[in-house]
Amino acid sequence: MNRLGKKANETLIEMSLSADDDIAILTKFKPSQSEGEEYNGPEIISTAGSEIPSSSEIDKRHQSKDSIFFRDGVRRIDFVLSYVDDLNKEWEKKLERRKEFESNLQKAGLELETEDKKESEDGKIFFVKIHAPWEVLITYAEVLNIKVPIRENDITPVVENPLDCVLFPLRLPEKVMHPEPDYFTAPFSKDKQELYLINDESTFFSPSMRNRIVNYILTRCPYGTEEGKKKFGIKRLLNNGTYTAAYPLHDCQYWKKASDPNCDSERYTLYMEWARFLRFYKEQPLDLIRKYYGEKIGIYFAWLGFYTEMLFLAAVVGLICFLYGLFTMDENMSSKEICDPAIGGEIIMCPLCDRDCEYWRLNTTCESSQYSHLFDNVATLFFAIFMGIWVTLFLEFWKRRQARLKYEWDLVDFEEEQQQLQLRPEYEAKCTQKKRNPITQEMEPYLPLTSQAVRFCISGATVLFWVSLIIASMIAVIVYRLAVYAAFASLMENTQTLQPISGLLTPQLATSVTASCLNFVIIMILNFFYERIAIWITDMEIPRTHMEYENRLTMKMFLFQFVNYYSSCFYVAFFKGKFVGYPGGYTYMFNRWRNEECDPAGCLIELTTQLTIVMAGKQIWGNIQEAIVPWICNWWGRRKARNNPENLYSRWEQDHDLQTFGALGLFYEYLEMVIQFGFITLFVASFPLAPLLALMNNILEIRVDSWKLTTQYRRPVAAKAHSIGVWQEILNGMAILSVVTNAFIVAFTSDMIPRLVYYYAYSENEDSPMSGYINNSLSVFQISDFPERNKPKENPENFVICRYRDYRYPPDHERKYLHTMQFWHILAAKLAFIIIMEHVVFIVKFFVAWMIPDVPADVKAKIKREKYLTQKILHEYELEKLKERLCQGDKQATEKEFIATEGRMELSRAM
Repeated sequence: MNRLGKKANETLIEMSLSADDDIAILTKFKPSQSEGEEYNGPEIISTAGSEIPSSSEIDKRHQSKDSIFFRDGVRRIDFVLSYVDDLNKEWEKKLERRKEFESNLQKAGLELETEDKKESEDGKIFFVKIHAPWEVLITYAEVLNIKVPIRENDITPVVENPLDCVLFPLRLPEKVMHPEPDYFTAPFSKDKQELYLINDESTFFSPSMRNRIVNYILTRCPYGTEEGKKKFGIKRLLNNGTYTAAYPLHDCQYWKKASDPNCDSERYTLYMEWARFLRFYKEQPLDLIRKYYGEKIGIYFAWLGFYTEMLFLAAVVGLICFLYGLFTMDENMSSKEICDPAIGGEIIMCPLCDRDCEYWRLNTTCESSQYSHLFDNVATLFFAIFMGIWVTLFLEFWKRRQARLKYEWDLVDFEEEQQQLQLRPEYEAKCTQKKRNPITQEMEPYLPLTSQAVRFCISGATVLFWVSLIIASMIAVIVYRLAVYAAFASLMENTQTLQPISGLLTPQLATSVTASCLNFVIIMILNFFYERIAIWITDMEIPRTHMEYENRLTMKMFLFQFVNYYSSCFYVAFFKGKFVGYPGGYTYMFNRWRNEECDPAGCLIELTTQLTIVMAGKQIWGNIQEAIVPWICNWWGRRKARNNPENLYSRWEQDHDLQTFGALGLFYEYLEMVIQFGFITLFVASFPLAPLLALMNNILEIRVDSWKLTTQYRRPVAAKAHSIGVWQEILNGMAILSVVTNAFIVAFTSDMIPRLVYYYAYSENEDSPMSGYINNSLSVFQISDFPERNKPKENPENFVICRYRDYRYPPDHERKYLHTMQFWHILAAKLAFIIIMEHVVFIVKFFVAWMIPDVPADVKAKIKREKYLTQKILHEYELEKLKERLCQGDKQATEKEFIATEGRMELSRAM
């Protein structure tokens, strides 16, 4: 049966691989209008020969405008273009572009219908509705190598999970989870349509496939020549204002089902079962998401859901470690000694800043030392090691989940297709030179090496400049820390209202909190500007394919975000308090500001504060940007239209008033989650509750993302993706780096190693080995040795000595103020710990990765079964065709050809 014979009068696009064609598609157009017919502006346009009711018949139908069909009620709207016919100086040029573009779309086989501006809600906007007939769909299904059903899957499903009865409350209805039967599929070929399970031509290709095909044509359709260059693509027309929007339609309103029985109302189903926060405990309908939005968005939500599930285990273990610190807080000998008036109350500490700061007693930091034990305890070490293994399990099990999705969503052979099909139109337009492809032997555009080198140099210099700007801003925040500490110390000393909380809110903590908030504001400001710079320099590089474009932009943005978000945490973790010097020999930044010291209980509590503020602030701000801002914009734009009756506020106008989910929409979602992944892995040793915060955020994030995508944004163009792309490599890199950073945090930022060294080597009390640790960790300084620059202005109690946090000889020793042997023992123990921890965790990580196969065994079997069946069916089809030709006396169908085909089938069975 040949379906091409049904509509022989309609236009078919013919693909040309001519070496002289710059676009390599949409050539050899056949005019769709009858001779003499001209484009007359905003009129109802359709292809000649189509079976469409007359305008008088359409008017009688009084069809509701809240519809996804043309006025005939038969042809589905696959895409919508909108424009405003403003009478400015470029009006004629835009009109000519639209005329040429729409004429070429018709020649490509698409059918158009224009809604006059008088029909729109505001009386200003024209809407051009686009329908792809069957012949266009099958032509481009073959070009895009779209896989379609050939036979129902006959592999027995996996045995049911015994926990299904327990997990039943989390399940969604089967119809929602699996909206379509499971089929074996094969790439579409319009010459072999009898092979495929085509029950209804109007529904054989899903709406997401249809809008993907139409978008492919729109991005490559020419609209004339300007300045001697061939111009093409809807993106350029949107940029120059010829059109104001281009988008596929949602299939219904999200809060109610469509009145048309031919509409599946999948948007309504997604909203009711997925996009509402009250469904936060339910699984995600990934197959329905993929069917409605395409594989690229589906794979994102699959990854986000899997990441959130894995976070549950990390959050539980982190909470247990936190509770351990909470319950053992009263047993912590260090904080007991600090809080004891007879010990901490008698220890006089050296001033924390020059001249203006006073001597202070150690027990003033009692509360902060108690709280630091929540995060600086033995459980910290266990949790750091656990997270190093957890991140490996997460990445390995995700590979398995991804492999299953690749099979279920027909993406197994997608990588090769992507390289061939996603040549960017911008690359073809800007690269005027051509060279012969050594593989295909065809002429193709290319960018000369010299031009590439110049563009990469400019790009690299720009990125380096912005990274330097981040480092400069971080140094400015450090200077702020150093400059305001004395002010906070003086304020808290002289302000009576702050005395009740002076024990909890120390000058160190006040400085750390305000600096963290200031740093967060600077991060947001730099992000705002750099996002635009990164897109500009990536466009300037002219990447060849869409994948290459996304990968380059991803690396630029991630490098910037990595430095921007994590630099302050790296400073507190690895630099603060490490290069202070000692009283009388302090080190200074720019010879002016004295370097910061850590709290007597350590810098870990400050790292926890920094991490909490930046991480929580980013998540709160991100949710505000993602949910509240689009909602306000849509409410403001549609406040009048909402009062109009349904038959006046059309489906295309409703979607036009929504926000645009741009090509980089998912990019920002991934970036947000990967930055969060860094917070819970790179610095998790300082904050065991970070996975719990991330878990709570992600539960909200899934519903916020689904809600805004379903209710606040236009329907995105469906796109394919077989993985999370370059983000996988970034996650792998961060997983390895996290082992190193956590080992250094435990060794150099926490007090664990010095306490262990004291416990095993320097403790003199067998009954209470940790007693005396605080006195042992503080060195003695003679106040008379203070240089005039450092000496406090006042010493009302005439102190003779003060203490400071270090391991140095006392003033009466022959090696006065030099490091003691205990300092070198602790340093050696820290380095040994780092080496041992890294090697142990890395060995376990690589062993776990080796033990877990990337592709499940049942998925491998299904892939082989599908390939075998596809080959068998195709060979049988060819054999039947040869038999028919032999019976009809076709001289070309020789007996040898028949024997060869049978032999190929036997070989396929054997393999």
